[in-house]
Amino acid sequence: MPYAQNPAEIDQLVALFNAGHFVELESLSRRIIEQCSDSGFAWKILGTCLEVQSKDGLPALQRAAELLPEDADVHSNLGLALKNRGRLDEGVVSYHRALEINPDFAEAHSNLGAAQMDLGRLKDAVMSLSRALEIRPSYAKVHNNLGGALKDLGRRDEAVTSFRRAHVIQPDYAKAHSNLGAALKDLERLDDAVESYRRALNIESDSAKVHSNLGVTLKDLGSLDDAIVSFRRAQVVQPDYAIAHSNLGLLLKDLGKLDEAVTSFRRALNIESDYAEAHNNLGVALNDLGRLEDAVLSYRRAQVIQPDYAIVHSNLGVALYDLAVLNDAVMNYRRALVIQSDCAEAQSNLLFSQNYLSDQPAEVLLSEARWFGKMVAQKARPYSEWHNIPDPGRSLRVGWVSGDFRNHPVGYFVEGVLAALVGDGSIHFHHFAYHNHSQTDALTERIRTCFQEWHPVMGLSDQRLAERIHNDGIDILLDLSGHTAHNRLPVFAWKPAPVQASWLGYFATTGVAEIDYLIADPWTLPTAEEAHFSEKIWRLPESRLCFSPPDLDVAVSPLPAMTNGYITFGCLSKLSKINDAVVDLWARVLAAVPNSCLLLKSPLLNEPPVRQGILRRFSAKGISTDRLILEGSSARREYLATYGRLDIVLDTFPFPGGTTSVESLWMGVPVLTLMGERFLSRQGVGLLMNAGLSDWIAADPNDYISLAVSHAGNLLKLASLRQCLRQRILMSPVFDAKRFARNFEVALRGMWTQWCDEHQSISS
Repeated sequence: MPYAQNPAEIDQLVALFNAGHFVELESLSRRIIEQCSDSGFAWKILGTCLEVQSKDGLPALQRAAELLPEDADVHSNLGLALKNRGRLDEGVVSYHRALEINPDFAEAHSNLGAAQMDLGRLKDAVMSLSRALEIRPSYAKVHNNLGGALKDLGRRDEAVTSFRRAHVIQPDYAKAHSNLGAALKDLERLDDAVESYRRALNIESDSAKVHSNLGVTLKDLGSLDDAIVSFRRAQVVQPDYAIAHSNLGLLLKDLGKLDEAVTSFRRALNIESDYAEAHNNLGVALNDLGRLEDAVLSYRRAQVIQPDYAIVHSNLGVALYDLAVLNDAVMNYRRALVIQSDCAEAQSNLLFSQNYLSDQPAEVLLSEARWFGKMVAQKARPYSEWHNIPDPGRSLRVGWVSGDFRNHPVGYFVEGVLAALVGDGSIHFHHFAYHNHSQTDALTERIRTCFQEWHPVMGLSDQRLAERIHNDGIDILLDLSGHTAHNRLPVFAWKPAPVQASWLGYFATTGVAEIDYLIADPWTLPTAEEAHFSEKIWRLPESRLCFSPPDLDVAVSPLPAMTNGYITFGCLSKLSKINDAVVDLWARVLAAVPNSCLLLKSPLLNEPPVRQGILRRFSAKGISTDRLILEGSSARREYLATYGRLDIVLDTFPFPGGTTSVESLWMGVPVLTLMGERFLSRQGVGLLMNAGLSDWIAADPNDYISLAVSHAGNLLKLASLRQCLRQRILMSPVFDAKRFARNFEVALRGMWTQWCDEHQSISS
């Protein structure tokens, strides 16, 4: 027979429980059990009392469930104890038992929903939590939990409604305000999210998590100083909160304060050594500092901790690419995509790196690019209507999207063009800059003056940036990055402007179907190659590139060979462009030109292992180390002065030089380039044809060697060319910004007119 509980004992136990006198309650429960071990109620009270005190009440609740099999409270409390120990499936069984006994038990429905959320059974959780609210509509905690389940299901608008109901019922419910902030942030309602986070902090100011989340949202809004304050407050509230240190590090990295960023990431890792994200972020900062080997170690550590962390594989690929280990870089990009098939960053990096490999079929590259286009299109909601008036002759609003309006090759090419576009006070074009980088320099400030409107957009989501561009009424939107760093190609998939084109910073198809045109010229993109582009090709009449003369007074030197008695070949391009085929051909050139030497200059050559690797590669081709001059990074003036020690620059392939080639010509040093078949591999052809140097373009590798021998053997002609080359190149389309600007404006007007014709045709 079960023990018949004394009513007085029950009243006493309940009174103690309600009063929160748990120590006394525990003692009384144990005395009752000593007197009668079958007192189910005493076991129930004891187990619940122990759990409230964070003691082990599970055995007592299990015993209570045996003695009181029809007591719904016991089974619900047992379920909670099991859940707290991570035994979620067993907890769910107990909750279901409680609900079999009492189907209208709101707390059991609520606890069941919480357990289902922890198990990832979100749809089941929504059903359980909704049932709890049918029974008890004013249950603020359940509204909050339901909001969490809906948010995780991607039903963010419904989640917002649930979080709002929670804090309407309980205005001082800080967690509901915080969760509402997170849901609003996901919906890109950043100002509203900030307001919710601040309300949460007004209620509970000591939440490091909320301070940190507020900081992230402020960062996305571009309020960087306020974001730093929030991250530092999180650290004051909870000095061992690793996430806040990592988030602060990310912001410092974006601000270019790389050493401080490294310090923040290391602090995060001192707190939590297995924090994969912090190891990854540390790797990014080290990579930006040029400490590539250290960056690789950080990425590999993150991979060990979290093998399915897609972005770390992609970032490792970037470091390996920078170290000129291209095949391993490509392998890591592909690993990232196996883990996360829609990782646009990895696919973009893959596309960029493949341009450096000589064995990539054009059809494969196009297919890979189209895959990227489909990937970003799936995440976009493209505009199909614009408020732009289809008038071919009206003033046009042109948007320029780039992260490189700064001391960067794109900055060097675009500065003179922009100055020419606005130099005549043209009223026919209104230029908007969307600068996707937090760092600025003197070149940035000069470029900024060329735009009627300047918008820093670093950190803005694709949706928010697309909305801004659309609301700005942009007629023609220009991508200046392609698949290079700091690109915003996913924004173009939203089609925020009626006409979109890619120009300047990339030399292959983007694969983004919503980009209408790619701007080329007659020399760089043969008609037969157009089939390998997702964009239509729009050719400028002379050159697709126009360089801005360096703002440094570095004179052209006399021909070094006249003094040295031997030819000095050179290349100042990235080492990643110097593939095995390039090494082989250059070795043959050196062998064919007795006593010649080769000077290579690259920041990577500061790294002893990289230097040794270059020496080994040439040694394997029979070139002794005394014929190689290897130099690392230097300031821009010293970098340009390096050309004064070169007689001839040898171009790389299939990825030729761009900036380095133009700088070489400006410094009076001719460039020997190998003619390719593709857009990318013909950049040298375009530059040299526009410079009037067709006799420096080789048809094939053997011709490359023959031309090198021929030019190196005629020092008088080489010296004469050197003295007039700067003036010649300055007068060419490659440097004549006004001439280029006229051609560029005609192209923009032509694209716009074509859209107007098509739009009016559709409308009629």
